[in-house]
Amino acid sequence: MNITKAIIACFSPTQTTLRILQAVARGVGASEVFVLDLTLPEQETRPLPEVGGALVLIGAPVYAGRVPAVAERRLRRLQGSGAPAAVVAVYGNREYDDALLELRDLAIELGFVPVAGAAFVGEHSYSTPGTPIAAGRPDRRDLGEAEAFGAAVQARLAAIKTLSDLQPLQVPGNRPYKPRNPKADEAAPETREDLCIKCGKCAEVCPVGAVAVGETVTTDGRACILCCACTRACPTGARVLEHPRITAWREAAVTRLREPKRPNTFLADTRVP
Repeated sequence: MNITKAIIACFSPTQTTLRILQAVARGVGASEVFVLDLTLPEQETRPLPEVGGALVLIGAPVYAGRVPAVAERRLRRLQGSGAPAAVVAVYGNREYDDALLELRDLAIELGFVPVAGAAFVGEHSYSTPGTPIAAGRPDRRDLGEAEAFGAAVQARLAAIKTLSDLQPLQVPGNRPYKPRNPKADEAAPETREDLCIKCGKCAEVCPVGAVAVGETVTTDGRACILCCACTRACPTGARVLEHPRITAWREAAVTRLREPKRPNTFLADTRVP
């Protein structure tokens, strides 16, 4: 199979998943790459491109071992139409649990043929300069491995005539998936008014529309998914996540998750003639 077009379809509040998928696309070497970033609320209704003839790179972050519900909902708008797909889960150096399997299963349900899967590490959304968790990931080595993964996917597809020449993709995970625990409280980033310049960046990047900027900045703690896109985007450091529950978890995780984990990659095996 000759792949000349790649489509990146992702949910990526802090852009780490997108950066990794862009590196994968470079490795694939497609002459045409289209980015379909499903992160923001307006993507719920925008028309989606046809995927025919393309390799689709589907990616999402891992929240508590699962694909975030809002990410799943937006990815469900995709129509695979038999196109090959590589699924990528990006986690914060804890575990990816069932998320990669969940992405694989979702891709199949949407009509894709998963040919490869990978789990990469990105800086944890709760990470701060004072309590770093996988800080700086993906780093140069990660992105190099993402490119190598993309090249391996391209090579596997180049070695077959049709997708039926591949066995079903096998990736780690369990069924039923671990439950998505409902949010126990209204924990969310807050705004230090003494630092806030009312630029509105926090509202612009929120994937669920939980932030509103007027005379003050308000946050809907029930809607917030704790992705921390707003804290990363704030130019003055006014947005902070200092809820006691999160602070306690973060402080323990600095030590518990100190050992850097490496990417895991998986390719569908070819069928024996």
